[in-house]
Amino acid sequence: MRIAVCVKSVPDAGSARRIDGGTKRLDRSADGVLNPYDANAIEEALRIQEATGEGEVVLVSLGPEKALDGIRKGLAMGADRVVLVSDDAAAGSDLVATSYALAKALERENADLVLFGQQASDSDGAVLWAAVADRLRRPLISQVAELTVSGSSVTGKRQTENGYDTIQAPLPAVVAVSDAINEPRYPSLKGIMGAKKKPQDIVSLADIGAEAGRAGEAGSKTTVLTLSPPPPRGDSKKIEDDGTAAEQIVAFLEEKKLL
Repeated sequence: MRIAVCVKSVPDAGSARRIDGGTKRLDRSADGVLNPYDANAIEEALRIQEATGEGEVVLVSLGPEKALDGIRKGLAMGADRVVLVSDDAAAGSDLVATSYALAKALERENADLVLFGQQASDSDGAVLWAAVADRLRRPLISQVAELTVSGSSVTGKRQTENGYDTIQAPLPAVVAVSDAINEPRYPSLKGIMGAKKKPQDIVSLADIGAEAGRAGEAGSKTTVLTLSPPPPRGDSKKIEDDGTAAEQIVAFLEEKKLL
């Protein structure tokens, strides 16, 4: 079985984030890390591979060449190889353009199962997997907290407001896992050392049979018109604790007729 896991390099949560005023896009000049939610998808793929004793786990991503630095953690965890679609024409891709490029890369891989994390920490859209499944014309199960692969089908269990849903779909299929599905393993020293030696293919849009005009800004259907700082909070008061903070808070609340 070949399992493809769609992953993304995102800004480190501990670093400052800024929007580029010229492009009106997130500044990605700093070093990126593997999207934390994607680690759950990689872990699940590795567990399926270990349970069957065979198969291949390939990581598929879209981004600049430096994205490999963050994605390489997935190889250190145990994935077999990476396919990174990196092309200047793909810069600025929105959901529509990104789903198109990823779908073309996945068609090339012809995986039996495609896994996604539930969302990306830099955008929190949580809909890319649906768009890719639609382009591939494959069944989709989302928010999966328990996954079972048996023969030619996959079964996913997910929690809802009224209990649990258990959904079965034929392979090939697309599955988006929740962060409750497992606890991702820590890469071992051996895994970290061996990660750089694993195949890491950087391909262009042409290599995967994608039209340049359907990726990047040209293929995007959304446009950011303007950006501005958040509005002021209005009538607010900052209280410094000099020993009388409690009294100042009470006085402020009485002034606003909230006590």
